[in-house]
Amino acid sequence: MQHTKAPSAPPLWLSQSQLTPLPDTSILDWLFDDGSLTRRLIHLTNDAFSVTPLFEGWQPLRADECAALDLTEGSEGWVREVYLRGHGEALVFARSVAARSALQGDGLHMDELGSRSLGELLFCDQAFERRAIEVCHYPPAWLPSEVRAPELWGRRSRFDRGALSVLVAEIFLPALWNAARVQPEDR
Repeated sequence: MQHTKAPSAPPLWLSQSQLTPLPDTSILDWLFDDGSLTRRLIHLTNDAFSVTPLFEGWQPLRADECAALDLTEGSEGWVREVYLRGHGEALVFARSVAARSALQGDGLHMDELGSRSLGELLFCDQAFERRAIEVCHYPPAWLPSEVRAPELWGRRSRFDRGALSVLVAEIFLPALWNAARVQPEDR
């Protein structure tokens, strides 16, 4: 099921320097870690990591996504929504989007990923360049109903490879913070 209901006010995506007040350092560390979130979750969960696809398909992209991808508002794109899980528990809700025009003929088959991690694919392809990470309190209306809650931190970044741009948003669910407290990382 797609989660595109418009919130009462669109989120304001901010860089780390624009955040006030700052969340505590453990949250900042997760929000602005520029490494692979998939690899970090694999480490946190002692390899008990999995991806559960929720929705994949063509649909009009949200206004904030179009702006981030330099597209005309209302442009159609491929949308992929998944849970990133540890020990079967949803730790992160992720939404990745790319413009239809950029995906056609590019060779990135987002529609064939299934339960594989898009993030891992993006980090393994050296041709992708990651832009700055932005964060916000993600609108609850944009989350699946079973994890809907106010004030959840989300982050997004754009990955570019030639004419292809993929926008990846990752929303950190309460179970992630619980797991991070129980199993501190030795990074």
